[in-house]
Amino acid sequence: MAQVNPSGSPARAARRRVRGPARALLAMLLTALVVGGAVPYVSGSGRPYLSYLVLAAQEDAAGAALAGAESRAAGGQVVQEYPQIGAVLAYATGGFAGTLRARPGIAAVGTTRTEPVVAPPRLLDGAGDFAAGTDRAGRSSTDQARRDSDHARRSSTDRARRDSADRQDGGTVTVPDPGEGDPWNLAMLGGAGARAGDASTGIRGPAGAPTADALHEVLVAVLDSGVDDTHPDLRAAVDPKASVSCADGRPDARSGSWRPDPGVSESGHGTHVAGIVGATRDGHGVTGVAPGVRIAAVRLLGPLGQYYAENIVCGMLWAADHGAKAINNSYFADPWKYNCPEDQDQAALIAAVGRASAYAQRKGAVVVASAGNDGQDLGAARTDERSPNDRVSGPARSRYLGTECIRLPGELPGVVTVTAVNRDGRPSGYSNYGRGRVSLAAPGGDPDSGPQGAVVSDWPGGQYAALAGTSMAAAHVTGVVAVAAALHPDYGSAPLAALLAGTAAAACPPGPYACGARQYFGAGLLALPR
Repeated sequence: MAQVNPSGSPARAARRRVRGPARALLAMLLTALVVGGAVPYVSGSGRPYLSYLVLAAQEDAAGAALAGAESRAAGGQVVQEYPQIGAVLAYATGGFAGTLRARPGIAAVGTTRTEPVVAPPRLLDGAGDFAAGTDRAGRSSTDQARRDSDHARRSSTDRARRDSADRQDGGTVTVPDPGEGDPWNLAMLGGAGARAGDASTGIRGPAGAPTADALHEVLVAVLDSGVDDTHPDLRAAVDPKASVSCADGRPDARSGSWRPDPGVSESGHGTHVAGIVGATRDGHGVTGVAPGVRIAAVRLLGPLGQYYAENIVCGMLWAADHGAKAINNSYFADPWKYNCPEDQDQAALIAAVGRASAYAQRKGAVVVASAGNDGQDLGAARTDERSPNDRVSGPARSRYLGTECIRLPGELPGVVTVTAVNRDGRPSGYSNYGRGRVSLAAPGGDPDSGPQGAVVSDWPGGQYAALAGTSMAAAHVTGVVAVAAALHPDYGSAPLAALLAGTAAAACPPGPYACGARQYFGAGLLALPR
């Protein structure tokens, strides 16, 4: 999801890319050298391979087996099965999609990219296993991280102060350690100095607020660019056994695969989002909405700087199978900013991500998504002048879209879609909106008001940054879901979402942009449940 650098210059930290032909071509040529969680593509025959999601009519393991068999028969190479939703990811050349669409039992086939690669991703030992880490043995690792975090924080905080003027990740300016000073965004939730997880401190939380230990029983997933779990605020929060890279559509649970790749633009975004959700409360840095919660760091951002649909499907399924109570999605699916059902490829992407989202909701997770930072009415016709955004040359074509074209995953059924408000509680000018298209409003901040009006959170390398956007707003909602789940451990997805909506309606401020303005606020303004 787009963010803005509060220094005044636009900095699309969640969707920022250098789109020149040379940059894109160089990235493709260097893919085979990428390491550290971004799975490289091997050198191939030079034929142009595209990636495809193939969906069977039957949404189960048998459907996935059928989709895989038909894909191979049509000349494709299946690199990942998604038995949870009856789908596979295949790479192929030529008229693969047309051949498969005519086969019995196949519901949809769609290419997930517009620019080819020279070969499918190479084989990796252990990649592809959605069950990895489900024994929850990671608790010992996170507990050890909790014990070690104080020493790490001291050294990292000193480094952050020395480097506070550096520009990283395409222009994001870091800020000094805020020392957990009274943050306006938590105050807006009813939580400044009295928020969840405070029971062990000298400041009592709201009546009935869960303790840090209760929050530690809750797992939430941050699907994003990766999370720096070496950051002192996040070492005790990130659960390594529940974390993974889905950067090429396959779950890769190798140690550290979930961390951001500094060689890929926008890679710090996930760390910032994770800090808003659950940064540790210890007197340094920042505190999350739900300090003590366990975070599954799920890296989606691929080596070419894209959030392709297969990455999203992989991340959703992984989070659901590992018991996440909330799944944060602060981005939009590439390469199409909006996907239109009349296009066969885009219809398949809608169906695939839709199946994954529905599966996660059935497993008990609240799927949370940012509304977007284009200032557009999602309930009206609109233009898209940025798609496809994985092209290697030429300008994007202007697309004039109707209301049937949707943003993934934010406009899927059952998803809690979040708009942004400024410090004064009014809708942020950049935030998308739309009556019946958005669920809640939450603190997103003002990009032009500096750290006092943006949202300060963690940044890779033990640093901090002030950003603004609906990405930040969605992260607040995910943190509040964690609080609600700790208070109501028996609640599933629908009851948790209903609790948030009811609490938000009661917290909606008076005035012309308040509860009556459903196109901006949905049910109302996010608040911590009591």
